[in-house]
Amino acid sequence: MIKTQIKTTCPYCGVGCGIIATVDDPAGHQVSIQGDPEHPANFGKLCSKGAALSDTVSLENRLLYPEVSGKRCDWDTALDAVADGLTRIIRDYGPDAVAFYVSGQLLTEDYYVANKLMKGFIGSANIDTNSRLCMSSAVAGYKRAFGADAVPGNYEDLELADLIVLTGSNTAWCHPVIFQRIRKAREKNPSLKIVVIDPRRTATCDSADLHLAVKPGMDGLLFNGLLSFLAQTGALDKVYIDAHTEGFDSALVSAMASAGTIADVAEGCGLTAADVEQFFNWFAGTRNVVTVYSQGINQSGSGSDKCNAIINCHLATGKIGQPGMGPFSFTGQPNAMGGREVGGLANTLAAHMELDNPEQVDLVGRFWGSDRVAARPGLKAVELFDAIYDGSVKAVWIIATNPVVTLPNADKIKAALKQCELVIVSDCIEATDTMDLAHIKLPALGWSEKDGTVTNMERRISRQRPLFQASGMAKPDWWIICQVATRMGYREAFNYRTSADIFREHAALSGFENDDSGLVRDFNISSFAGIKQEQFDQLQPVQWPVTDNAPDGTARLFGDGQFYTVSKKAQFIAIQPRPPVNAPNRQYPFTLNTGRLRDQWHTMTRTGLSARLNAHKPEPFVEIHPADAAEYKLKTQDLAVLESRWGSMIARVVTTDSQQPGSVFVPMHWTAQLSSRGRIGALVNPVVDPCSGQPESKQTPVAIARYPAKWYGMILSRSPLMITGIEYVVKIKGNGFSRYELADSTQPHHWRQWLETIRSKPVENNDWLEYSDPELGAYRSALVIDNRLDCCLFVSSTPVLPEPAWLATLFSQETLSRAERLRLLSGLPPMGGEDCGRIVCSCFNVGEKSIAKAVKTFGLNNVEEIGQRLSAGTGCGSCIPELKKYLSQNAAADRA
Repeated sequence: MIKTQIKTTCPYCGVGCGIIATVDDPAGHQVSIQGDPEHPANFGKLCSKGAALSDTVSLENRLLYPEVSGKRCDWDTALDAVADGLTRIIRDYGPDAVAFYVSGQLLTEDYYVANKLMKGFIGSANIDTNSRLCMSSAVAGYKRAFGADAVPGNYEDLELADLIVLTGSNTAWCHPVIFQRIRKAREKNPSLKIVVIDPRRTATCDSADLHLAVKPGMDGLLFNGLLSFLAQTGALDKVYIDAHTEGFDSALVSAMASAGTIADVAEGCGLTAADVEQFFNWFAGTRNVVTVYSQGINQSGSGSDKCNAIINCHLATGKIGQPGMGPFSFTGQPNAMGGREVGGLANTLAAHMELDNPEQVDLVGRFWGSDRVAARPGLKAVELFDAIYDGSVKAVWIIATNPVVTLPNADKIKAALKQCELVIVSDCIEATDTMDLAHIKLPALGWSEKDGTVTNMERRISRQRPLFQASGMAKPDWWIICQVATRMGYREAFNYRTSADIFREHAALSGFENDDSGLVRDFNISSFAGIKQEQFDQLQPVQWPVTDNAPDGTARLFGDGQFYTVSKKAQFIAIQPRPPVNAPNRQYPFTLNTGRLRDQWHTMTRTGLSARLNAHKPEPFVEIHPADAAEYKLKTQDLAVLESRWGSMIARVVTTDSQQPGSVFVPMHWTAQLSSRGRIGALVNPVVDPCSGQPESKQTPVAIARYPAKWYGMILSRSPLMITGIEYVVKIKGNGFSRYELADSTQPHHWRQWLETIRSKPVENNDWLEYSDPELGAYRSALVIDNRLDCCLFVSSTPVLPEPAWLATLFSQETLSRAERLRLLSGLPPMGGEDCGRIVCSCFNVGEKSIAKAVKTFGLNNVEEIGQRLSAGTGCGSCIPELKKYLSQNAAADRA
């Protein structure tokens, strides 16, 4: 069989890594993945998620056929149902009674036609995106300062900087490939300083020269303090301020009034004065400074102001627009930037135009040939679902996203969709918390089948190319939307044959009346307005703007000091820092922070299919400081109930001094499909930034208490199990088996009978191994069929259960040895057998016991030696901080 190599783009974070996919077996969806060494975003590097993409392209849990009211149907029936339903509701209640909720997982071409249909022809701006949850405050900050949503620099600037400030960004885990570039830059430039500003001590702090563990929510005060310090110490670039900016005086007055002295700033931020002064001096004394900011800044009730507080400091020192400097927002999703280009947010129009600008509304209407273009902003994500809950929005089309999990106050979102008159969901996944509530289900292409473009967080457009033919009856999202538009009477405006047709129109709109005769717009890719299909197929990564004057793209913006405001000057924004809207109190004494994990993505519909990605952090967990844990009688491995005003969840306890006292951290990824009580969105408060509409996901007051479990259990099973009636259940996919973590506050079961009941097929050969000690609350059993391990169950009155690493290896064996059978119920390998322990390095499947053993046996002294011996740390590098922990533990043991 001839193998085909295809260059495409990773579907995960906003880094936009290039991939070379070698298709081994198209029919069987067999593919090998490697980084593209020629792609300028990653130069061949991939993180653990990207490297595991081949594990996620199967048909497991794929939606392959349309459904209407729970019944499989053909496309005509489904599309007619969508079009008729939307048309009826618009006729009866008006265009604002319908809404679309879309996603940064869409390709730009999908995004474009969705916005064109809703804003251009239905005539409502009630279309918003899950990117609202991750980067809309950054958009607001850029637009207020620069007059446009324009990212000034690129990844190369990180390598040219002498100071990198990472604030509200766990870059090592959330953007691992970029963090590798930062680490390599440090090796080449030992004078490079790295400052991390984050309430938590994360993996990113491992490379920091200075970690400022700021009090949650007080970043705005810190950067106001920096602006005040720059003025007081003569570090301002007054020539730049006078020539290229406006509003400096009012911004400085506000900063000085709120900040006070360095000691005042330090006290307000929960830092030492010495650390604050060190940071301020480094920023003031370094020309090449890049400030990276991400969700820790954006996901706040004052996120937009925090972004502008950062930008103010760069404008005040002229550190923008030149190599090695600038304020750099790191976005979360692969095509959040592409969505911004086409007007994916409810308050924007396509091609970076504005709904509240009548001239631009008219321009878009003339270009699209429509007199129905929406003329006012629509409902942003949180208020959109509030309107569904209240009944003013009666139909919603959700595309490529899972709001029942990801939005704040998620139980209200679920209730809203349950009572909504018409819920349409387009997705490639069959079972999601949101899809379960759909009246009409539309099967979309998966990542490996899509054809179009995405734009990464440095403005770089890259091609996403299909590896396989469409699965089942799945169709491109753009095709589905255009078919509905045609049935609603808009055939002429949506008569596209390929994604290249849409890209051409998108490019043409970006250049339409975008010249010196009016206010020049930043987004311009007009060089592609005449692109042919062959050229589109061969399109190479390029940064916009791409125009006749810049046919090879534009690496940086604002180098000439010209901005996209009426005056062509950047705007300082006066900032008054304010604490989180909902502060901890007696009933809810902790601040809940949420975020991502190294090896998982969003709601795990893809990454959850990969056994190696599930191995590092397999369950929902809550990190808590040891002092707080002791006060609340919590220990590592316990289960805890977390509650807020809005909801509750159960999570595994991890005590760590990387967490500040009074704060807890919980990852965002688990859904009801994988965890009975693991949806963190149910707890998160629905407060939003008044400017951007972005939710305050980093600061929710919560209470925590030990979950009163009567028993804890773990099952590994070759076949899936139907487990109901147990309060805590987490399903984890392994290699050839499923693992279930269990606990309940009721009395134990008759275990063997219960296990036989929940198996999906009857036991034909009762080859059971069992151990029971009712007084200790202990039970262990294993079912062996034809000398192969079929399933095993471990139950205890405490949360201490066998580690699953060795047991997991038995499911790949055709037969069990006598020694293995004898050791099954202990959960420990026979003498001389290998137990790698909990996986630390997902890239090479290296466990903590293997690492600890190698460090001790071979006297390994540094991370490089571990990498040479085990390969750990030589892939994406995200596990390096943990590798260092094993080295320090071994050193401590030697000293003892």
